[in-house]
Amino acid sequence: MPKQPKRIQAWTGDRDATHALTDAVKLVKANAKAKFDESIEIAVNLGVDPRHADQQVRGVVSLPSGTGRDVRVAVIAKDAKAEEATAAGAEIVGAEDLVERIQGGFMDFDRVIATPDMMALVGRLGKILGPRGLMPNPRVGTVTPNVGQAVKDAKGGAIEFRVEKEGIVHAGIGKASFTDDALLANARALVDALNKAKPAGAKGTYVKRISLSSTMGPGFKVDTASVGA
Repeated sequence: MPKQPKRIQAWTGDRDATHALTDAVKLVKANAKAKFDESIEIAVNLGVDPRHADQQVRGVVSLPSGTGRDVRVAVIAKDAKAEEATAAGAEIVGAEDLVERIQGGFMDFDRVIATPDMMALVGRLGKILGPRGLMPNPRVGTVTPNVGQAVKDAKGGAIEFRVEKEGIVHAGIGKASFTDDALLANARALVDALNKAKPAGAKGTYVKRISLSSTMGPGFKVDTASVGA
């Protein structure tokens, strides 16, 4: 059997046990020993079948402790709304010109926001932005006339979540440098948002399993009751 790398040999904590959220946060942080500030990620396995339209789970949540990331925001708007987006801190703002840049391969952004009047143009980008989870959508607040607030929300800790085909939601809830309390608050905010987004078609146990991990570290199982699930 091949010898495990020293990084893996140095991992601590019982990865087979189920831990209270507070303990899981401590274990994940203790094992985040890379030379960079590792992201802390949560995976929530939901009792839904996303193949059915009435079991889709999608939404947006503002993490109270922020994400620890510099979110690059692109806004598709014109005239006064474009000026509003720029004033709010959007890095890239444009209308037809920005759509053409994206069609040409420009992807130097993390979030796309658009005003409703621009959706005829934005529709051309469905095959480009859709697979990357970047397509503006009114359900998650990225198609809105209030672009200034949307930009501020995106930069202030608002993240989108969407259930994958296996019934799992993955999301980043901060960095290893965050305090325990900051990560706890973010994890609970996300799970609370998932509970509020529970679809009518979901039957049985809704939040089935939760785990926490860091970018380079191991995953730890979390007791769902300790998160308020």
